[in-house]
Amino acid sequence: MNKITILTLFPESFEFLKTYGVIGKAIDKGLLEINLVNIRDFSNDKHNHVDDTVYGGAAGMLIKPQVLYDCLMSVKKTGSKVAYMSAAGTVLNQKLAINFAEIKDLIIICGHYEGIDARITNHYVDYEISIGDYVLTGGEIPAMVLIDSMARFVGGVVGKEESLNTDSHYNILLQQDEYTKPREFNGYFVPHELTSGDHKKIAAWNRKSAIEKTKRVRPDLYEKFLREEN
Repeated sequence: MNKITILTLFPESFEFLKTYGVIGKAIDKGLLEINLVNIRDFSNDKHNHVDDTVYGGAAGMLIKPQVLYDCLMSVKKTGSKVAYMSAAGTVLNQKLAINFAEIKDLIIICGHYEGIDARITNHYVDYEISIGDYVLTGGEIPAMVLIDSMARFVGGVVGKEESLNTDSHYNILLQQDEYTKPREFNGYFVPHELTSGDHKKIAAWNRKSAIEKTKRVRPDLYEKFLREEN
């Protein structure tokens, strides 16, 4: 079982994950455990403040190190790995999601305001993860993206695990175009290879479609694909 503990100022925002699609089913099956910890519960003043001004006169507020440290130490164990959701972090991709799925005890820190004190990130965090080169108001949505992307690779979560091998980005290429019934829609037809019943023709068409789609939609990935092919 994979255990994920989320440190957040807004634990209620994650409640839907417990019943959400594949993740909810994984929790019900005992394959995934999600725990929520409110950072504010570890405030050390009577007003429950968790933030303070930034040294050097920079704008905004930071979550105080003692508050976050106490919160983190309340759940961290030997073998735990800590990820901080940060716009300055490594951009999440499919390979990282697969790697995170192998972590049995993951703690995710959701920052807010201007972020968290660097003494926490520099000394108590194993990974800083971003979901893109832009800034959001907090780490909750990025944490949900990380959980959703990695949970699919936890053993037993996805019923047909072979389908993961055809996902976009699994092997650089995007997923091929896909079709369902009817065969004809508004004058557009399903490619005849896909209705032929010939597995070799289907596999060849899927490969060709994936390459063409990647070239059209993500030329950067297409160039990477060409480099690795050569």
